[in-house]
Amino acid sequence: MEMKKSIVVVSLIVPLLFLVPLFNGGIGTAIAARNQDASESWGYVEVRPKAHMFWWYYRSPYRVEDPNKPWPIILWLQGGPGASGVGIGNFQEVGPLDTNLKPRNSTWLRKADLLFVDNPVGTGYSFVEDNKLFVKTDVEAATDLTTLLIEIFNRNQSLQQSPLYIVAESYGGKYAVTLALSALKAIESGKLKLKLGGVALGDSWISPEDFVFSWGPLLKDVSRIDGNGLQKSNSVALKIKQQISAGQYEAATNSWRDLENIISDNSNSVDFYNFMLDSGMDPLSLTASELSQGISMKRYSRYLQSSKFTPGSDVDLDSLMNGAVKKKLKIIPQNVQWGGQSDSVFNAMYGDFMKPRIDEVDELLAKGVNVTVYNGQLDLICATKGTEAWVEKLKWEGLKTFLKMERSPIYCKGDKSTKAFTKSYKNLRFYWILGAGHFVPVDQPCVALDMVASITQSPAVSK
Repeated sequence: MEMKKSIVVVSLIVPLLFLVPLFNGGIGTAIAARNQDASESWGYVEVRPKAHMFWWYYRSPYRVEDPNKPWPIILWLQGGPGASGVGIGNFQEVGPLDTNLKPRNSTWLRKADLLFVDNPVGTGYSFVEDNKLFVKTDVEAATDLTTLLIEIFNRNQSLQQSPLYIVAESYGGKYAVTLALSALKAIESGKLKLKLGGVALGDSWISPEDFVFSWGPLLKDVSRIDGNGLQKSNSVALKIKQQISAGQYEAATNSWRDLENIISDNSNSVDFYNFMLDSGMDPLSLTASELSQGISMKRYSRYLQSSKFTPGSDVDLDSLMNGAVKKKLKIIPQNVQWGGQSDSVFNAMYGDFMKPRIDEVDELLAKGVNVTVYNGQLDLICATKGTEAWVEKLKWEGLKTFLKMERSPIYCKGDKSTKAFTKSYKNLRFYWILGAGHFVPVDQPCVALDMVASITQSPAVSK
């Protein structure tokens, strides 16, 4: 990998004396380095002047060389907007280590290499030097991500041999579909040397309107709200629909916040990430809750700065990322705090937050891109009921056949109990994950691991 001013790669075992100051009164001279086996690398890409995006790549120790099935790379995109993939997705969901820095048996490295990105700029370790540089739309975020992929992949022929699968969670699904289209355009024009394997949308905020209409009926069916709560919920959902139709997206975001307060008040604070729980009962929903922490914008901002714990751990994610991890990485500027600009990221995207991205999914399907949709049974914020509703709005030519198909049950590791259902037709696949809330890899790690092995056609031997 050659030197470039905008890219930095530093590894675990690079001696400190090999490092030069990265920032000196703004953007400084960047260096490139890696350890001997290249098992980990990370760095910054200056995607625009004074806008710096951080990434972290793991090469799988379980890699299998198969000429018929190339080893895949998964790009994990977190939601928010403003939630950190490098922190949450990596240490709390699918990376090699948990927040106690202990090995995770269910790490997705068993099936693929992993690339985590703090996207958009301002998220996690990513940062801007000027507040005017925060992105305001999913499309702007996709442009920055495409720039990052060009920097990472174009100068590494080894990475170019692996198909890239974009796997997203929550709001990350909106980034995923806009990125996939942007990346395809860059690939077709010769600007990006990359094989796009597919896109997977996990509990993704693709159609806000369909989700807000799902909340009341779902909670009424499971006895969490009564008829009065349902009436209030449906009334605000209708208002949101009208605002979206009129292009009043910021007003729709305000009404979304109001609706979450109504849902909370009428359900005695249901957890939006697992409707079987009260808000605050699930440690992960306190730490990784993305679309809203606890119900309002104020709560969301508070979540980003509050204690973040993993189940079974007494380690605060914020302290971990600003402590041991930052110390290990060495290249994070001293004045940059992990998550320090995250609330600004959300605020900057306030006007795009409620915009649907169904058309982008349709466009990907029409282009022949493999699209997987998966949803946790117990999720509320991105409820399966809402996901099914937006899928049924697709104009894709294979939709009617897909909807008529029977589902197949999924089991895991010899367990005879049903863990999930799936069905697929041509390049669309859907997974219904039982017993899981918003964070599928945490709630059903075995099913999630088998699912990504199937999605990516990983040559890894199933165990």
